[in-house]
Amino acid sequence: MRINRIDHIGVIVEDLAAAKAFFLDFGLEVQGEADMEGELVDRLLGLRGVKTSLVMMRPPGGEASIELIKFHSPSDQSDVQLSVTAPGIRHIAFLVEDLEALVAKLKAKGAEVFSEIQTYGNRYKLCYVRGPEGIILDLAEEIKWT
Repeated sequence: MRINRIDHIGVIVEDLAAAKAFFLDFGLEVQGEADMEGELVDRLLGLRGVKTSLVMMRPPGGEASIELIKFHSPSDQSDVQLSVTAPGIRHIAFLVEDLEALVAKLKAKGAEVFSEIQTYGNRYKLCYVRGPEGIILDLAEEIKWT
C-alpha cells in the first residue's frame, strides 16, 4: 500500500463568494464548481438533507487543491474563531515568490497580517495572514543567494 499525494484540503465556509475571491486574489485558480445534494451525499457524510456548494481551487500547475465548501443544510450554528495555537488543522502553508508583494496585495484586499515579514535563519521569509472566516495562510519564500 502506498500514498501517492495529498489530493485536496477541505475548508468549510459560510461565505463561499468571499472565500473564493480571497483565494483568487491570492493567486489560486478555479478548477471547478458544483452544487451537491441527495442520497449519495447524505450517506457519504452520515447526515440528512445535505445541500452544499463547492469550489475547487489550486495553484497554477499545482497538484493539491483546496476545496471550499458551503453547507446550505444542515448548517453548523457555532460561531467560534480559533487561534493558530488551537489543536487541529489551523492553517494552510504555501511556498510563494515575492512574499512582500503578495502580502501587500492581500492586506490591501482586507486580509489581516499577523506580523511584519520575518526572516528565518537566512533561509526563508515568513508571514501569517488571516483571510475571511478565520482562514489562516502560512506563507514562506525561500531566500535565494546569488
